[in-house]
Amino acid sequence: MNDELLIAGVPVRSRLITGSGKYRDESIIKDVLEAAQCDIITIALRRIDFDSPQENILKNIPSGKVLLPNTSGARNAEEAVRIARLARAMGCGNWVKIEVINDQKYLLPDNHETVLATEILSRDGFVVLPYMSPDLSAARRMVDAGAAVVMPLGAPIGSNRGLQTRELLEIIISEIDIPVIVDAGIGKPSHAAEAMELGADAVLLNTAIASSDDPVAMARAFRLAVEAGRTAYLAGMAGVSKTARASSPLTGFLDN
Repeated sequence: MNDELLIAGVPVRSRLITGSGKYRDESIIKDVLEAAQCDIITIALRRIDFDSPQENILKNIPSGKVLLPNTSGARNAEEAVRIARLARAMGCGNWVKIEVINDQKYLLPDNHETVLATEILSRDGFVVLPYMSPDLSAARRMVDAGAAVVMPLGAPIGSNRGLQTRELLEIIISEIDIPVIVDAGIGKPSHAAEAMELGADAVLLNTAIASSDDPVAMARAFRLAVEAGRTAYLAGMAGVSKTARASSPLTGFLDN
């Protein structure tokens, strides 16, 4: 069975996408990426410093990975567009994760401004991956604006609370024709497996790996969970029943 994930026509081997922040020791990122076997890694533009190689996060990222700069810190579409264009000018390629957040308490994305930024950057030749609050109408507007994927959150970013928006995610997954990547809130490998069992095309997470006691082992655990969840989704899981169902016949044995 061909189960290839394509984003803007580019084949993506791994359905696990990781971030590059919050590590106590950034030199471990190479080992984390190897354990996760991910193709795409997100980076914050403010952490790229070509004038100071020792402070440049890119030194810890192996060649061949798809860099996904995010517009972290943008409060509106104008700022997001400016950050994305700057990242491309710095040599980070034309993929960009749009984050527009002006809510500093819950860090929830502004869907309206995100749609505006998506439209501008798509016209400008970017492959746009917008991070969004899970709302079907907003997801459809992002598709119309040229998004390559949509990335609804599972729970507030960094909360590790799992799929608190499960029912909304299911709606978006069933109704949106481009890839759906669950982003934010995934704290355990079981959360990632659950997202994949729903039919998500991929998951993106950072805190759960970077803040664990053993990030390399945790990256491996998440890789396996994503693979298991995807396999289960493709296999077609058995239905749920409110009553018991015997695994073996209860009649016709010992003359009963």
